[in-house]
Amino acid sequence: MATIYLIDGTAQIYRAFHAIQPLSTSTGFPTNAIVGFIRMLIKLMQDESPEYLGVTFDTGGVTFRHEMFEAYKAHRPETPAELKQQIPKIKEFVRLMNIPVYEQEGVEADDLLATLSKKAEAQGINTVLVTSDKDLLQLVSDKIVTLSERMGHKAIYTPEKVLEKYGVRPDQIRDFLGLVGDTSDNIPGIEGIGPKTASELLQQFGTVEEILKHPDAVKNKKQRANLENGHDIALQSKALATVKTDVPIDLNLAELQRKTPDYQGLKAYFHGLEFYSLIRELIPADEYGYPPLDVEAKQSEPPQKAYRTILTESELTELIAELRQSCGFAVDTETTSEHPMLAELVGLSVSIKPHTGAYIPVAHRYLGAPPQLPFDRVIQAFKPLLEDENLPKYGQNIKYDMLVLGHYGIQMKGVAFDSMVASYVLNPSRHSHGMDHLAEEFLNYRTITFEEVVGKGAKQTTIDTIPVDRVTDYAAEDADVTLQLTNVLRPQIEQHGLNDLYQKIELPLIDVLATMERHGVKVDTALLGQLSDEFAAKMRGIEQEIFQLAGQPFNVNSPKQLGPILFEKLQMPFGKKTKTGYSTDVDVLTDLARAGFELPAKVLEYRQLSKLKSTYSEALPKQINPKTGRIHTSFNQTVATTGRLSSSDPNLQNIPIKTAEGRRIRQAFIPEPGCVMLSADYSQIELRILAHVTGDEELIKAYQHNEDIHAKTAMRIFGLPADQITPAMRREAKTVNFSVIYGISAFSLAKDLNVPHAAAQRYIDGYFDFYKGVQRFVDETIKQAQKDGYVTTLLNRIRYIPDINSKNGSVRQFAERVAVNTPIQGTAADMMKLAMIALHQRISKDFPDVRMILQVHDELVFEVPEAKADAVRDLVVEQMSSVLKLNVPMNVEAHYGQNWDEAH
Repeated sequence: MATIYLIDGTAQIYRAFHAIQPLSTSTGFPTNAIVGFIRMLIKLMQDESPEYLGVTFDTGGVTFRHEMFEAYKAHRPETPAELKQQIPKIKEFVRLMNIPVYEQEGVEADDLLATLSKKAEAQGINTVLVTSDKDLLQLVSDKIVTLSERMGHKAIYTPEKVLEKYGVRPDQIRDFLGLVGDTSDNIPGIEGIGPKTASELLQQFGTVEEILKHPDAVKNKKQRANLENGHDIALQSKALATVKTDVPIDLNLAELQRKTPDYQGLKAYFHGLEFYSLIRELIPADEYGYPPLDVEAKQSEPPQKAYRTILTESELTELIAELRQSCGFAVDTETTSEHPMLAELVGLSVSIKPHTGAYIPVAHRYLGAPPQLPFDRVIQAFKPLLEDENLPKYGQNIKYDMLVLGHYGIQMKGVAFDSMVASYVLNPSRHSHGMDHLAEEFLNYRTITFEEVVGKGAKQTTIDTIPVDRVTDYAAEDADVTLQLTNVLRPQIEQHGLNDLYQKIELPLIDVLATMERHGVKVDTALLGQLSDEFAAKMRGIEQEIFQLAGQPFNVNSPKQLGPILFEKLQMPFGKKTKTGYSTDVDVLTDLARAGFELPAKVLEYRQLSKLKSTYSEALPKQINPKTGRIHTSFNQTVATTGRLSSSDPNLQNIPIKTAEGRRIRQAFIPEPGCVMLSADYSQIELRILAHVTGDEELIKAYQHNEDIHAKTAMRIFGLPADQITPAMRREAKTVNFSVIYGISAFSLAKDLNVPHAAAQRYIDGYFDFYKGVQRFVDETIKQAQKDGYVTTLLNRIRYIPDINSKNGSVRQFAERVAVNTPIQGTAADMMKLAMIALHQRISKDFPDVRMILQVHDELVFEVPEAKADAVRDLVVEQMSSVLKLNVPMNVEAHYGQNWDEAH
């Protein structure tokens, strides 16, 4: 028996729009509803495998219900402009999927669904209505069910389920809604008649009409009076809730049958919306095609790829000669691990010209693997080429390859391009800078993915166990695509005026970061073990205090148990119950702690200790490299949209330095014997850059005369002379100074300082009244960003801000804060990178036994022979403070000690 699935498209669009945070393309076109709708449709097709499928939409015009009741849906706000823009694109997607679309002027989607499902029922065909609307439950029968999914829970409504849920039969749902109303459609119903009363009355009398004949059956006087007075309202509400089943529309089963999507149309569609991951997800490889999207440039056949495997000495000699005579080549490594400091080389791939590539296997170890060239011979052949500064090398995340090759004595030089870093420089907000995505976007090419080669999850193996010919296709393609991306992205860097940023900062930084990662950092495992024990003991003590405050024991780590204790048993404010229970996240607990409640403050303290214990004191010893005895964090160059570096495996950015426990973690980072840890930190770097970019006279004067900027601001916002400014006032002024950079609102500042909203607004007003140049900078920056769609740092780093002209107030305000903050925070990031490059060059020349090992926020950390500590400190301060000339002096604080905390 055939089963058709009919989707309430309009309802799904609205759900997606409100469920998914604002998203947009690089040009600012909103996409959150499109993404949500597509994901819904994909999941439905995966879960249900419907053979027959259709989608209905409202057209937005006046319907018979509006003529019957002027206020029908009148309470609904106007459709947001961001959503209106997306609806035609959603319909376009459905049509490209070759799924029939049903819509009629003056007819709601519900009535189309009702008519089509009833026609199907008459023909003995089953129907699944994909909707969460209650009014469509009136259609439920042995042949018709509704299907909805919320929060991952799927609900199928059969006649039995409707009766269980609402206490009435499906055919009584319209009567039920006639009594209780439907707030979503502004159907009034009878005031005071709730679901329980309505179901009891309908069980007794069957219909609204019969109930209206027997008002005395209602015992509650007020309800009875409302029923008597609301006779016409009840009948009208029932009529409004009744779906039409006689819309002039044909049911054509052949039309509804699933067909092959228009893959070429979908490819262009996804490219236009920058949905590159969906291309791979929805378009089969054999349907993908290779030609560019530019119609004029299309070719009848994909370019022929010439990939070869190098297995003999003569082939290797020939390849080395080709590489040496080339103007540069792309290089990639295949290894046993994604972690470069643990990886072993399995093979090398290179490409000299587009659509060609060679793979040199050296360590495939499966049964039946072909004889491969000796490992040492390949390393010996490639070492002079890879270390030749005058022979350009191109890579995709080439830092990884540099680290791996470093294990075998190859110090790669002459790195001329990295396509991942180039993508980041061109647009740091791009969803992914991975090669697969870049190939989709810039080459219109679908690559072989790593998981397609080695598998995924529990079935994933290492690449040395994969047949050589299969790896050749994958590895040579990687080098080939890297070369093609280099040819495409390099001119774009030039065209966008980003060459200096790329060539003078980002590209040389790769070698700096590779060197730092190779050095790693030493930790005191004994101290970390001791800290774990200390944290555990403190947590047990705090847990007992929490139990005493709560009046009962419970699982402190369980929000489901904590929520009822806070908001039901102890009746604390700010409790908002959701489908999954009360929220007890850090914001809620912080608000409660600031309001003076001790229990949530203790829970926050407990959670912080738990995080330090699990993330650092217990985890760090497990991350020690067995070969080096040190931890080798990865410094990520292409993650933060501001230009800042981040770190992972482990993430060292989040160790709290304002708490005693956080500083104890830093004490576990130690130097080798005979060395000290040297820490150099930019002092107030962002405020100093703010002074420069705004040209504010008061800020510049304060820094040129070495004034206490926080005390100066305190004097202005509190209206007091210097001798009356207390430490608490200075701390509040410090918060104001830094908050302005991030465009904080008075509401947020009031929460941060725990002061009334009016006081926070007064602080902000007082700040801008005094630092008039800052206010001018904010206004001009936002205005220019609205015009250009992007902002830049002092060194011309670009950050696109597609939401700067959004009609959604909260989205636009966030974009405005980003626009103001980026030139400051981004310039600070650029300055730090310049300092790292300068110091890397000076240290390698003048102090080769000194190691730059960490970069965290505005701080650089070095491992220095103790005898050279003073000289290196002076060099570091001099270099860091002079890499970028500003209108104000840069202050660098540098100290050394026996561990990271002592040096800070």
